Amino acid sequence: MSISPRPPTAAVRTEVMVPLRFPDGYATDARVVTFIGLVDGREHLAVGLGDRVEPSGTDTAVPLVRVHSECLTGDVFGSERCDCGAQLREAVELIADAGGYLLYLRQEGRGIGLYAKIDAYALQDTGLDTYEANLALGHAADERDYAVAAQMLHALRSPTVRLLSNNPDKARQLTRCRVTVVERVPTRVHLSAANARYLTAKALRGAHTLDLPGHSTRFA
Repeated sequence: MSISPRPPTAAVRTEVMVPLRFPDGYATDARVVTFIGLVDGREHLAVGLGDRVEPSGTDTAVPLVRVHSECLTGDVFGSERCDCGAQLREAVELIADAGGYLLYLRQEGRGIGLYAKIDAYALQDTGLDTYEANLALGHAADERDYAVAAQMLHALRSPTVRLLSNNPDKARQLTRCRVTVVERVPTRVHLSAANARYLTAKALRGAHTLDLPGHSTRFA
């Protein structure tokens, strides 16, 4: 795998403590961090969770990191067409227990934007899968770029991570941007009748490591 030049340097802009509470009652405190100098100019956030990772970067523990792309429908409204909200909730608790960061990237709809994602939903209702729908709209199947995540990790002095993800492309992109991924920790499979086709497409088309019931092999 070729290594890209290190992304331009970003810096921490603001840090503030925010108490979090989820609809199921789970609560924890978070350190919300904003940045200057991110290459795409968007307002991405890092959410520091747990007691083992300090902003000074002096802790020697390898942080658990989830790079989570924004999903308004799933994260906020609890849509069951995807597993994003469930993954977000799971990640916050796992990271709070282990110490690390949730990087919340403003990359709705695999990078195509909110309105285009809703258009893609309409195409999925005609029989296309989530990747085919993006392509039919003239987009790439997945337009997300994780260079900003690498910038954020370098700014947080955490260039070595345990990555909480089922998506091997995240690990590849971070590695190309000079982030060391020492381990890829899988999330649980949040399967429902409403998102079964979506998860199957992620496994078959996106190579996500998902052990789906009814399939004889683990997709990798």
